[in-house]
Amino acid sequence: MARSLEELQKRYNKAAVETRRRGPGPGGRRNREAHGKPKNIGKTIGRLWTYVAKYKYLLFVVLLCMLISTVTALIGSYIMRPIINTVADPSTPANERLEYLGHILLVLAGVFAVGVVSNYFQQRIMVKVSFSASEALRNDLFDKLEGLPLRYFDSESTGGIMSRFTNDIDNIDMMLNSTLTQLVSGTITLIGTFCFMIYTSRWLTLVTVAFVPLLLKSGQFIAKRSSKYYSSQQAAIGAVNGYIEETVTGQKVVKVFNYEKNCVEEFDELNHDMRSKQFGAQFWGGLMGPVLGNTTQICYAVTAGVGGLLCLFGRFDVGGMSIFANYSRQFSQPINAISQQTSTVFAALAGAERVFSVMDAVPENVADVVKYTPEEIEGYVELKDVSFGYIEGKTVLKHLSLKAEPGKKTAFVGSTGAGKTTITNLINRFYDINEGEITVDGVNIKDYDRSFLRQNIAMVLQDTHLFTGTVMENIRYGRPDATDEEVIDAAKTASAHSFIMRLANGYQTVIEGDGSNLSQGQRQLLNIARAAVSKAPILVLDEATSSVDTRTEKHIEHGMDRLMKNRTTFIIAHRLSTVRDADSIKVLEAGEIIEEGSHDELLARGGRYYELYTGLKELD
Repeated sequence: MARSLEELQKRYNKAAVETRRRGPGPGGRRNREAHGKPKNIGKTIGRLWTYVAKYKYLLFVVLLCMLISTVTALIGSYIMRPIINTVADPSTPANERLEYLGHILLVLAGVFAVGVVSNYFQQRIMVKVSFSASEALRNDLFDKLEGLPLRYFDSESTGGIMSRFTNDIDNIDMMLNSTLTQLVSGTITLIGTFCFMIYTSRWLTLVTVAFVPLLLKSGQFIAKRSSKYYSSQQAAIGAVNGYIEETVTGQKVVKVFNYEKNCVEEFDELNHDMRSKQFGAQFWGGLMGPVLGNTTQICYAVTAGVGGLLCLFGRFDVGGMSIFANYSRQFSQPINAISQQTSTVFAALAGAERVFSVMDAVPENVADVVKYTPEEIEGYVELKDVSFGYIEGKTVLKHLSLKAEPGKKTAFVGSTGAGKTTITNLINRFYDINEGEITVDGVNIKDYDRSFLRQNIAMVLQDTHLFTGTVMENIRYGRPDATDEEVIDAAKTASAHSFIMRLANGYQTVIEGDGSNLSQGQRQLLNIARAAVSKAPILVLDEATSSVDTRTEKHIEHGMDRLMKNRTTFIIAHRLSTVRDADSIKVLEAGEIIEEGSHDELLARGGRYYELYTGLKELD
């Protein structure tokens, strides 16, 4: 049965739930942050301004163009007053009226031409500013993302993170590109029109201004109801993206367990939730235009009626009444436009807040200053009374101590969740320990430069990940400055050279879709080659052969044997046959080492390792 909408929202709709872990990595329950109305609009606008302020000189030109465009539009409207009065005056000879009309139309054409040119430059420059600001924001977001610790990615969905790069930044770009321009231009038009209205007729200005509170109240009423929908709409979009990403990447599991119908039902729930929130946002946002438009028409009709009465009693001229009626409409339009843009502003600010929430996350190297970077690392690793837990109050490793030396193989075995992978995560400083000390060559790993430390640790994981690019580029990922010859030598060390040469273009064969055109064993051999080219003195093999068949496992083991030579090697394996040659085997249970020794020594003891090994033999 498909999960309920409430459960789906907890999983995908950014509900604030406590992170519950089943162990390290993405296997744990993910934390979802709540999203509502932007919490600090002023702060968010201030941070957005830092990206736009880099182009303040261009913004000054844009503002100047707006002023010119607005003034020309107002002057062009005012010129209609003498045109109407002169043409409508029967006392002036027809030929003089015609000559005057020709001259004034040329002036009018020149005024509007200046307005068109200024408006062109305004739009062109603002597009450049908005896209440049969005580019900088997107770059900063990606740079920040690359500096965040694994703990952050354990608690955030991939779809939610991706929605910040797409939907949220797109909304910000829309606001900078069009909404910001309309708000500033509307404000200038409002002020300019008001000045011309007072100059034309103070009495009619009072009539028009009397409708402003009604316009503002109407806009405020609708904006208050639409704002809450726009922020929840962004969260719902992120939820749908997250579910799609998770379902697409897990299609094999979906099909194996015939879960297609459940996925469709669950997606329908999330999609329906997004539709309802989008409907609320678009309905209230779309209602703004008709409500304010009709109010404007009422204002226009009343103003025209009062102006007509003034003309009948000789207190006003026909040309003045005509242009004032136009001004009253122009005066209402910016108010309408500004009110209608509030929905876009709220959507953009909600998106900006989500983007800045990532930027405010504590980076991995927040406490790093000038760190120790020796010429080379030999590979002596020691854990001294180490305790660690992913979440407060739940300890995964308890007062664990061990030593590992270059050229030696240290294996970790035990039940799922015993803490095997956690040890290697701590050696890499993916997480920092709560108590104790971890040293490499006698130096606390916290004293090493973090990047330098990881350059000296190579990992071969159970789940291989290949990037879009050639085979050569994927192997070189282990050390970007490696030469082609070094890459080929690494492939030979990993027993991958022969199958690579059988590919269509050898090392230049392009890998796509995470290596979907390669077998699991071939992908793992490339992963081993990547570790080999790194020349790291410390090697971590985390279930490196658990997902391949026995024949392929033997082939991979030959590559790993060459890879492990002269390196400090940590091996994590459920297949105990893969750790028989280890120099030291550590048996973990509940975060503690309960047995250690060689394969033969542990079997002779008849303890937990014996139970695990004989149980495996029986299964075989």
